[in-house]
Amino acid sequence: MRTVAVLPVKTFPRAKTRIGTSLSDSDRVLLAEAMVADVLDALAAVHGLDAILMVTGEPRAAAAATRVGAQVLPDPDEPGHSAAAAAGAAWAADDGAERVLLVPGDCPALDPLEVDELLETDAPGLVIVPDRHGTGTNALLMAPPTLMRPSFGDGSCARHAALATGIGVPVRIAAVASLALDVDTPADLDALRQGLSEHPGAAPCTRAVLARLAPAPQHRAS
Repeated sequence: MRTVAVLPVKTFPRAKTRIGTSLSDSDRVLLAEAMVADVLDALAAVHGLDAILMVTGEPRAAAAATRVGAQVLPDPDEPGHSAAAAAGAAWAADDGAERVLLVPGDCPALDPLEVDELLETDAPGLVIVPDRHGTGTNALLMAPPTLMRPSFGDGSCARHAALATGIGVPVRIAAVASLALDVDTPADLDALRQGLSEHPGAAPCTRAVLARLAPAPQHRAS
């Protein structure tokens, strides 16, 4: 079954803003870039993928995608993660894909072996990979690629399941440990540090950035 991974990536200055003042703006950019690099390297090692498509308006991300042999779909207007994922899924369908794996660029601990296990099923329908809280969605496996329009964001795990059920599509929830560690908040960053400490070989680019991260400067009131 021809399978394409679709990776929507924001321009780096717009990424990870929910982390807030726990990181400086320059460190947020470095972290976003490092995480995307690690996700790309991991996806490139997944045997069950036939192609990788990045949807982005970020030149540095596009260059990183090209280096691992991924294709790039420009996203100059950046209407949002769900819209970028849908555009990528439609592109993959037009290119002959029979299913897509929608993955985020902020899960740098992604384990290629776990993704290959996820791809072992060739049944049609929707597979939802939740985040570590069990409420968000960190990956969707859709067969066919345009099965439904994704709707990421808060509460998206239940929302995706309801959308699929509403159109009579089989739904399965799959726990994938390395895909549960996305980074949106300071607590997520702490969880990622802990997860990487338990897997010394994972995410070398992200690990290097985390080792040197400094907190954002605190401005004193005059």
